[in-house]
Amino acid sequence: MTQPARNLPQRLAEARRWFDEGLLASMEAAGERPLTIAQAWVFATLDNAGTTVSELARRMGVTRQSAHQAVHGLIDAGLMEQVPDPSSARARLIRTTAEGQRAHELAQRCIAVMEDVLARRLGEQGAAALRVALETPWGDPPIVAAPPEKEWAETIN
Repeated sequence: MTQPARNLPQRLAEARRWFDEGLLASMEAAGERPLTIAQAWVFATLDNAGTTVSELARRMGVTRQSAHQAVHGLIDAGLMEQVPDPSSARARLIRTTAEGQRAHELAQRCIAVMEDVLARRLGEQGAAALRVALETPWGDPPIVAAPPEKEWAETIN
């Protein structure tokens, strides 16, 4: 039985998974403490000065509770800390510790190597075209209304 062709969103998800799995395995091979993908994404979405959990959740596309869980695992590991937000008496910012910054810099070096390997596999032009396509603003996604059921059936026959 053959599998149906994978669509672009599926291919993009597979590409993200390739990087996520490679990064986490590389970090563990380097002797770093194991992280979850959600914890790695906290690092990827964190501002240098710190970010609130609510903003991290929005950027990551997860619930506040999920972001909170990932953040507190990183705090428990000594990679992140909570500090008062100078612009709000009630808010707390999440930021990296010195140990977290060291780990983040190692992760950035691992990603650079992974990108180089991918460029060799795809060819320099293919990798450059991929980067340009992903960096180009796509605009708002189109809203595609499904035609009425009768018309839909006629279009696929």
